[in-house]
Amino acid sequence: MKMLNEILGTKYPVIQGGMANIATGAFAAACSEAGALGTIGSGGMNAESLRKEIGICQSLTDKPFAVNLMLMHPQADEFAKIIEEMGVKFVTTGAGNPGKYMEAWKKAGIFVMPVVAAPILAKHLEDLGADAVIAEGCESGGHVGEMTTMTLVPQVCDAVKIPVIAAGGIADHRQFEAALALGACGVQVGTCLLASRECPVHENYKNALIKAKGSDTIVTGRIGGTPVRVLKNTMSREYVRQEKLGAGKEELEKFTLGSLRRAVFDGDVKTGSLMSGQTCGQIHEIRPAAEIIRDIVEVYI
Repeated sequence: MKMLNEILGTKYPVIQGGMANIATGAFAAACSEAGALGTIGSGGMNAESLRKEIGICQSLTDKPFAVNLMLMHPQADEFAKIIEEMGVKFVTTGAGNPGKYMEAWKKAGIFVMPVVAAPILAKHLEDLGADAVIAEGCESGGHVGEMTTMTLVPQVCDAVKIPVIAAGGIADHRQFEAALALGACGVQVGTCLLASRECPVHENYKNALIKAKGSDTIVTGRIGGTPVRVLKNTMSREYVRQEKLGAGKEELEKFTLGSLRRAVFDGDVKTGSLMSGQTCGQIHEIRPAAEIIRDIVEVYI
């Protein structure tokens, strides 16, 4: 089996997750320079800002990087063309099916890695032309599925012939080794990099992660079919309470509207949406991204 770094041309078999409103061009470049595949998160951007962030990344590194396309984004069609026009060579996708972009991306020589939460979707995307899949378990931060990484990764590996990257609940060398044992060729990480010096989130957000234990996350939107894992705070606890009482979509949106931006940019740790995976309990200090990434793959290098 080829390792992910051999496939991507990176130093290490690690992808930095394309987190919306967080994964800027500068942050992606820093992660690429640190040996991972840095990823620009297009969620929260418009066409102008996506072009700008890709340009920033290209100016800061000559190493491989990716763009994450959230397929539910209202400008997804335009974003797909921008990715092609600006010479981006690697794409990760989430929240949908990238099938309609595959032909154009393949012609442009783009390597496509959709995020999947179920083996059946992985097989379908392989048939559509995906080059690899990122099997992300529900331990991860942000939008989650139902299966854990421990059960999802081997079942995806059994379902497809293309490379499988493990994600969700990975923050150190023990979990990296476990992912390889399950059949993955590499990993994608997000939560552990939120506490990196280079990550542009507010210091309050970073400090909340450092203080958090592994049991301090909660999933909002599970009843309504839009599950998102975040840190427990005033907003998330009240959201889940209202959800259980039967509050409607409009009522619940009052809690989440703009909440991620409040957390990331304003440092609002009470009513902001502090997206975090369960590995928050393994984060104890703010460190350089290169150090975090190197510690994850120490058994490999």
